[in-house]
Amino acid sequence: MATTSRDFGNEPPPQQQDSGEAGRQHHVDEHPEAGATIHDSSASALPGDETKAETAGTGQDSQEEAERDPNIVDWDGPDDPANPQNWTPRKKWANIAVLALITFMVPLASSMFAPGIPQVLSDFDTNNPSLATFVVSVYILGLAAGPLVLAPLSELYGRVIIYHVGNVLFIIFTVACALATNINMLTAFRFLCGLVGAGPIAIGGGTIADLTTLQQRGTAMSVWSLGPLLGPSIGPVAGGFLAQAEGWRWIFWVLAITAGVITIASLVVLRETHPGTLLERKTRRLRKETGNTNLRSKLDLQIPPRTLFLRSIVRPSKLLLLSPICLVLSIYSAFVYAMIYLMISTFTFVFQDNYGFSEGIVGLVFIALGLGMLFGVAVQQAIGNRIMKHLADSRNQGKPKPEYRIPPTLLAGILIPVGLFIYGWTVQYQIQWAVPLLGALLAGMGICIINISTNLYLVDAFTVYAASALAASTVLRSIFGATFPLFALQMYDTLGLGWGNSLLAFISVAMLAIPPLLFYCGEKLRSHPKFQVKL
Repeated sequence: MATTSRDFGNEPPPQQQDSGEAGRQHHVDEHPEAGATIHDSSASALPGDETKAETAGTGQDSQEEAERDPNIVDWDGPDDPANPQNWTPRKKWANIAVLALITFMVPLASSMFAPGIPQVLSDFDTNNPSLATFVVSVYILGLAAGPLVLAPLSELYGRVIIYHVGNVLFIIFTVACALATNINMLTAFRFLCGLVGAGPIAIGGGTIADLTTLQQRGTAMSVWSLGPLLGPSIGPVAGGFLAQAEGWRWIFWVLAITAGVITIASLVVLRETHPGTLLERKTRRLRKETGNTNLRSKLDLQIPPRTLFLRSIVRPSKLLLLSPICLVLSIYSAFVYAMIYLMISTFTFVFQDNYGFSEGIVGLVFIALGLGMLFGVAVQQAIGNRIMKHLADSRNQGKPKPEYRIPPTLLAGILIPVGLFIYGWTVQYQIQWAVPLLGALLAGMGICIINISTNLYLVDAFTVYAASALAASTVLRSIFGATFPLFALQMYDTLGLGWGNSLLAFISVAMLAIPPLLFYCGEKLRSHPKFQVKL
């Protein structure tokens, strides 16, 4: 992740700097992707401090000398319009809206195909439901692998090129799915669709951080998070009727057409936001104009691209394995996210077998999960920022901490097991179909709130390495989402729908201990020397 030594620590306070230096400090304080920390008590010791120390190397004197280096290219003061955080609200939200559409499209494709599974079994002469379920979940394995490569590439070449290339390849592989002649071919192209489509999920949070300040981030992150959460639950609604009317292949044709429209919108609207890429472009332009070959970007680590790429690939894994905060939050987020795909992959079988729903009607049951997601976003927006501001004012002299993002998850953590209990036992005894869907709605609310809150926590807590922390969480979440549906039908066959969902509910009850633990001990864990990860 591109940065320089003077981005961290020991700089004179803003009031002692001239306007140019103040502008640079303003950018660094608020921009996690630019190699900065949020200067409050919660950021006193963040993962990667050892790397910062190595980069700083020579101390205060060399930092001040670097500040005066005329060959360093930075933003032109705090109001530089080239800085994405200074873009007009219209331009910011246009980029966020298109990014949200792309991020919605990718998870939509993961589940829209689900209602067509019985037709696939028939067309390809197989009666193995686990294999058909794998065709759905293999897409999520692609989403798990993609971030490990795409996130580092975005730091080398910028974010927009990742979005555009990914969109085009996604269309190509989706068309290949529509033309598949056997289930092995379909499975392979589904994996490739997930792999190339992972870009907005892998680096979308980084783009949000590029564009927004800490105070703006909650709303923007909620809008962007709707895609991964709402897409999987809306897809089967359209997919069910489409499969019934035109067959499962037309699901992929419609996805390809929709992706084509969104790709055109992204080509027109999306602009580069990665500060390292933007400053590097500015540096190259100034070198050409001035003939000064010594100019270099403030965010240039002067590390060979291959070394930077390899470091960036390893970083998410190191955070996941060595940072207890990242690990615990990722496991919690991954478990609740897996509930979406477990329900999505089994709704068709459960409601057709227990309630006799047709292929078209069974798609409508996914609306309950989608409504739960929407209600979850509304609740998160209504209480999330207010709670954070209240806690900051009452406990920390108005300075926000990542832990202040946690309280909404306390409510959400209760909704999930309640929803699973209602869904499981009412389907078990075939109580009127609206009641189990109420359970799915409650679970969807809880899932949405927890995912948005954990994403915000990771961005606020890991600042400099927010993209890597989100990539680590996304990888684990996708692995859980891909593997849980594989054993769902067998679990239901063995335990029944009531006890099968109760088992998942009991696990989610045990996880209720995680939010209070992070709220009261999260800052200590982040600042403890034992858990400082050298990145």
